[in-house]
Amino acid sequence: MAVLLATTVPVHGARAQAAKIPVRVVVVTTFEIGNDEGDQPGEFQHWVEKLPLPQVLPFPGRYRRLRYNPDLHVLGVVTGEGPTRMAATITALGDDPRFDLTHAYFLLAGIGGIDPNTGSVGSAVWAPHVVSGDVGHAIDPREIPADWPNGFTPIQGTRPDPQPMPPANSYWGDNLFTLRPSLVQWAYAQTKNVHLADTPQLAAMRERYGTFPSAGKPPSVDLGDTMAAGIFWVGGRMNSWAEGWVHYWTKGKGRFVTTAEEDAGFMEALGFLADAGKVDLNRVLVLRTASNFDMQPTGETPAQLLAAEADEKGFSGFDPSVEAAYTVGSVVVRKLADHWNLYENRVP
Repeated sequence: MAVLLATTVPVHGARAQAAKIPVRVVVVTTFEIGNDEGDQPGEFQHWVEKLPLPQVLPFPGRYRRLRYNPDLHVLGVVTGEGPTRMAATITALGDDPRFDLTHAYFLLAGIGGIDPNTGSVGSAVWAPHVVSGDVGHAIDPREIPADWPNGFTPIQGTRPDPQPMPPANSYWGDNLFTLRPSLVQWAYAQTKNVHLADTPQLAAMRERYGTFPSAGKPPSVDLGDTMAAGIFWVGGRMNSWAEGWVHYWTKGKGRFVTTAEEDAGFMEALGFLADAGKVDLNRVLVLRTASNFDMQPTGETPAQLLAAEADEKGFSGFDPSVEAAYTVGSVVVRKLADHWNLYENRVP
């Protein structure tokens, strides 16, 4: 496989300076199962094979090599799972002297869980907000006060929903990230009618959630907020906490739909890079596709659901979700890359 190297351009003086590799869109994924091509697809493989991303670029000391399309000027990265790997990888990419990312759009396209109260497996969801579930206090469930809905409080508070609300972003950490509303709405408008594959496995999963009307619908493209936490939580009580946590930090404007691990780390790293003038936070999108429900159906326990989907590839909607991330995300990536004359200097 060819390796793309930065070319050199003549400059005045005795030395030459390496030319920056132009990047219009960075596609960010969190994991791949095996190789980039030709085996069981994870989040990255469809992008490599179908967009495609034919060229390999070394990324020393990082989780995985980069891939690049020199015609579309699209760069693909696998960060590794979890918020720390995400933040470290995105920071390293932003500091990499080979790339000019000042006008690049960033698309995080990954799989996640979905709240059966708001959506169905196999669906694709654009996030207006990313809410962090890692910044706060937690009390052991066996010691939660009787009048509390759960054991979580803001790190600046002593109850689950203190009023007045403490700052969502402070030296304690960041609970809320808001993406550029017009860009999120534009991405949704480009993709809301995209047909997503339905399968007998997805239909069978929906039948188990018959008491949840939204969970019974076929896969679709939607808008909804993602809750990012480093722990894979599961169950109805945790789901209720996530719904309330998103509602609280967005002041009732948000709607919890998908779960994720990495998205707060993604936004945090991009925020610091933006402060350094290396990226533009107005050009960031988060797309999560539903590989599983985040809570059990009626009549089951969280432990039973966890046992049924014990590893990532065991998720009920794994294959449709990784396919949906590419099917939906690539529409936006191609639109931006193919019409760079429109979008290089003007965010949609």
